[in-house]
Amino acid sequence: MSNPPTQHPVEIAREAFRRLATRRIAPTPDAYAEIYNEIAGLPKPAAAPVQPIPLTGPAPDEVLGDFATQLTDTPGELAEYGRRLTRAVKGRDWDAYARALSQLVEKHLRRGIPPGVTYGMESKDAIVLRELLSRTLAFALASLLPANSTLAGEAESLGAAVKVAHSDAALQEIASRLKELCFQIELHSGDSGEQQELLLRLFKLLLENVSELLDDDSWMRGQIAAVQDLIAGPIDARALEDATRSLKDVIYKQGQLKHGLADVKSTVKNMMMTFIDRLGSVAASTGDFHDKLGGFSERIRHAGDITELNEVLDEVLRETRHAQAEALASRDRMLAAHQEVQDAEQRIKELEAKLQHMSELVREDQLTGTLNRRGLDDVFERESARADRRGTPLCVALLDLDNFKKLNDTYGHLAGDNALRHLAKVVKGTLRSIDVIARFGGEEFMIIMTETTVESAVQTMVRLQRELTKHFFLHDNEKLLITFSAGVALRLPNEDQATLLARVDKAMYQAKQSGKNRVVVAA
Repeated sequence: MSNPPTQHPVEIAREAFRRLATRRIAPTPDAYAEIYNEIAGLPKPAAAPVQPIPLTGPAPDEVLGDFATQLTDTPGELAEYGRRLTRAVKGRDWDAYARALSQLVEKHLRRGIPPGVTYGMESKDAIVLRELLSRTLAFALASLLPANSTLAGEAESLGAAVKVAHSDAALQEIASRLKELCFQIELHSGDSGEQQELLLRLFKLLLENVSELLDDDSWMRGQIAAVQDLIAGPIDARALEDATRSLKDVIYKQGQLKHGLADVKSTVKNMMMTFIDRLGSVAASTGDFHDKLGGFSERIRHAGDITELNEVLDEVLRETRHAQAEALASRDRMLAAHQEVQDAEQRIKELEAKLQHMSELVREDQLTGTLNRRGLDDVFERESARADRRGTPLCVALLDLDNFKKLNDTYGHLAGDNALRHLAKVVKGTLRSIDVIARFGGEEFMIIMTETTVESAVQTMVRLQRELTKHFFLHDNEKLLITFSAGVALRLPNEDQATLLARVDKAMYQAKQSGKNRVVVAA
């Protein structure tokens, strides 16, 4: 028989609990007895049904009870675990004992496990959080940092370390490294922010200086004004992309028109040179004719008979007819050159008008074909001045597409863009020709209705809502009903744009809150 164990039974019991948890074995009396014998150096019970070998120490249930009693005397949260284990021993409820012991091991005993050793009982929430933190560091954060930089490499390294960090020492090291990384990112972001601010200020100054030099180049002013408006407000990635596409298209078309304009101007220049040359030829021919006439006078003065006079007279007639024919031909050529110059000037005016029109395109919203904010400001300034001058009513309406975010989330941003185009198309087809629609921002549109009372403006909005119900929006051959909520406001005498927009925006918000697909008049 083996020698009796020299370890204290309580120490053997603690080690038995640790091994049970490490091996993922439920702490039942039989399993505990087997581990206890293994630690104490006692032989395992025979597989055959023979008399069990008596233990030299206390019985397993007594050890479990002693362990629970010692935990009960421990101050703090462990005492509660001790009381739960004691109740389980008294009731012989080993399932409850196993649950309480598993919770004890999970919350307290795991802290002392060497690195690389786990109990395999990490909660699902902890696993998910660990994976999320690892991906956030290794992918999300690293992608936001400059590529191939030290900060990006450290973020990826921390993400990999989080996956295998189970001990307090490893977690403390990660926490220290993460704190240092955050500090370095903060410093780097501050420097980048200052650089971006300086570049933005330099860009604004450059645009202002260029604008001052464009007194005679009005076709470029629209582009510069659009860029100035873009960088003046909160810079949005989508707005930048839209503006870039719009300006690229305008610049390309303007380049074509400018090339044609240069060709026409070159043609006019050549025609003017030809005109001058031909005019010189006429002058030279006229001078030669006068010289010949002077010679004829001398010959007549010295003529001796009629025959000689007749010869001189014939030459005079020939030269006169030749000069007359040359003068008529020169006149025709000069008239033709004059007509060509006039045609070229008309062509120049047409090309310049097209350039001006192309410049005005930057006042339109590229997605919907309506006016953008800059175009809206120009129209409002013109119409409000006219209304004040004539004393006529001027109404505005602010439309907001209902459930637009849900539409985007369900069917995608392409469907959302097409829905905005559909709304703009229906509105344009319903409004009067003198009414103006502009995209105010996102899914909001502003309508300016000149010489319109507030009652008529409300009726117009209701008619628009009905037209939208008649014209379904099709997405992938699926009919979708889109609606809008609207606020309507009558402009007060000399009321500025900001005040009017604040009133109509509040009315539109009330329409949203009262159930959507409604029209509310501003107070």
